[in-house]
Amino acid sequence: MAPYASEDSESGTEGGRRRKAVRYAVPVAVVGVAAATIGLVPALASSGDPDLPDITARQLIEKIAKSDTQQLSGTMKIQTDLGLPSLGGAAGGGLMGGGDGERGGDGGEGGSSADPQSKLAELASGSHTLRVAADGADRQKLSVLDDASEYSVIHNGDDLWAYDSKSDEAYHAKHAEGSGDRKEKAPKGVPATPKELTDEILKAGGDSTSFTVDGTSQVAGRDAYRLQIKPKQSGSTVGAVTVSVDAKTGTPLKFSLTPAGGGAAVVDAGFTKVDFAKPAASTFDFKPSKGTKVTEADDSMRHERAAEPDAFKGDAFKGGGLDDLNVIGKGWTSIAELKMPKEAGGLASGAAGSADMPPEAQKFLSSLGDRVKGEFGSGTVYSTRLVNVLITEDGKAYAGAVTKDALVKAANAG
Repeated sequence: MAPYASEDSESGTEGGRRRKAVRYAVPVAVVGVAAATIGLVPALASSGDPDLPDITARQLIEKIAKSDTQQLSGTMKIQTDLGLPSLGGAAGGGLMGGGDGERGGDGGEGGSSADPQSKLAELASGSHTLRVAADGADRQKLSVLDDASEYSVIHNGDDLWAYDSKSDEAYHAKHAEGSGDRKEKAPKGVPATPKELTDEILKAGGDSTSFTVDGTSQVAGRDAYRLQIKPKQSGSTVGAVTVSVDAKTGTPLKFSLTPAGGGAAVVDAGFTKVDFAKPAASTFDFKPSKGTKVTEADDSMRHERAAEPDAFKGDAFKGGGLDDLNVIGKGWTSIAELKMPKEAGGLASGAAGSADMPPEAQKFLSSLGDRVKGEFGSGTVYSTRLVNVLITEDGKAYAGAVTKDALVKAANAG
C-alpha cells in the first residue's frame, strides 16, 4: 500500500523552560531507547499490507496517546547493532571489572549474576528473544530466553525479583513505599489529555521533525499503521524511526531505528506473538527454591561501592555532574557539553583511562577511538553507529546522536 500523506509539525510560539525542554523530547527519547536499551520491542519482519482506513500523522499520534493497554503478554525479538566490536568476556559487568569472581559471572562474594544492572546490559548487542507479561502498574515480568537457560525480572507489588536459572542465583529488592494504584494529579503544565499529549509531541519535533504515516503492515498477526519519524536537520546520525501501531488498540508493536549512514537498523524490536488478555496471577509469583543463592539489593550495593576503582571514589567526579551540563543546539542535533574529571584525562588521547581500568575495557575503548584536531586543540572521538562522543585534552566531553564533524564544530565554538 502506498504511504499516506505527510503531516509535518509546526513549532510552538510559547517560550519558557517547559517549551525548551519538550523540544528535546523526541531526539532524547530516541537516543535513550537505542543506547540504553535495549529491551523492549523488537521488530521482526512483518507480513502483508492490510487495507486500513486512511489516517493522518496527528490522528495516529492521538491514537497512541489514547491507548490504555494495561494487560498483555507475548514474545518479542530484539536485534541491536550499535557497530561495537565484539565484547567477548567484557560484556556486561565484566567490561568495567565486574566479571567472574567479582560481580556477574559466577556471582562471586557480595555480587550476583542475577543483578539486573549487569545482566540486562547484555541486551545492548546481538539478537535476543524475550517473553513479557504485564498486569497494570504493579505487575510485570520480563524473561530473556537462551538455548539452555532463562533470566527473568519479576515486579509484583512492593517486590522486585530477578532470577538466573543458569547459576541458580536470585536478586531481591524491596520498594519502600510500593507503587500501588494511587492516581496522582498531574503537575501544572504537564499534558493530561490525549490531545494535549499529541500537541506536545508535535511541538517537540518543531520544524526539525517530519511525522508521516508510512502505510500499513502486520506485526504478530495484528494489523498496524506505520508511523515514521525523521529529522529534517542535517548532521544527525538518526535516519528514521518507524513505530508500528496496533490499529485497534493504539499499542506500539514494533520499533525500528535506522541510522543516517544506512545499513541494518541500530535497534529493531518487536512482538512476534501478543495477547491483550489478562495474564494469570501466577505469572508474577516467585519464590526462590531451597539452595538458591539470594542477594539482597542493599548488600549488593555495599559490595559494589567497596569494589569501585579508586579513580571513581570520593571527590573524583565532583564538578562533572548534570549541573555542569550545557546543551548546544536543539532538536536532533543537540549536543551535550560536560566537563570531565581529571581521572578521565587518558580518554582524550585515546589511552582509554587509568591503570584501574581492566585491560579488556581499555582495548574496547581504544578500538572505538579516532584522533581529531581543531581550533579547540586535539582529542579523541569515540563512535558507534548512532552516538558519538568527543573528549578533548582540555577536559571537556561533547556527546550526541550527531556526526564527528558536528562534534568538532561544537568544540571549536566552545
